[in-house]
Amino acid sequence: MISLLIVDDHPVVRDGLRGMFGADPRFGVLGEACDGAEAVTAGERLQPDVILMDLRMPRVDGVAAIKELARRGVPARVLVLTTYDTDSDVLPAIEAGATGYLLKDAPREELFRAVEAAARGQAALAPAVATRLMGQMRRPATELLSQRELAVLELIAKGSTNREAARQLFISEATVKTHLLHVYAKLGVKDRAAAVATAFSRGYLTVRGDG
Repeated sequence: MISLLIVDDHPVVRDGLRGMFGADPRFGVLGEACDGAEAVTAGERLQPDVILMDLRMPRVDGVAAIKELARRGVPARVLVLTTYDTDSDVLPAIEAGATGYLLKDAPREELFRAVEAAARGQAALAPAVATRLMGQMRRPATELLSQRELAVLELIAKGSTNREAARQLFISEATVKTHLLHVYAKLGVKDRAAAVATAFSRGYLTVRGDG
């Protein structure tokens, strides 16, 4: 029997998952958590085989919880179960150590198979997520971001404001904003911090000394 910890901030989702897995003799639900902080505590205490982890939750989100579980040496495999499949959700979760990534509209048997695969330490990815990851791996950075977009992002990563970036690149502040909007769209993020973090994680930006 595969033991489970269910983590989601919506009680109705937790109830549904508990009922679904509890009705199948292959699985046993050890407990539930409503956010990432509770997930870490429960994961340490219950030692489940697999943790079904939502991503966007109050207090501590799923990615932070995955990182903390790994830091504490909790051996449970983490299978992300979420409604979001954007780059800004998928990549940080996989990089944090998630064994699999499934969407909440997955059929029951697909979810069961994914949990069984995760318990064996095998990757379990929703088809749409697998396609997205493969696309990112095959797409060179130079195709994704233009040189000017990279230049703007490098300055933002160093802490420059839009106005400072515009002055250094000899362009208008409005043009800087336009470049940033293009960067957000291409990286699948919504703000400057996420753009910089994603760019570093994918190797588009690298840490360099000042000389």
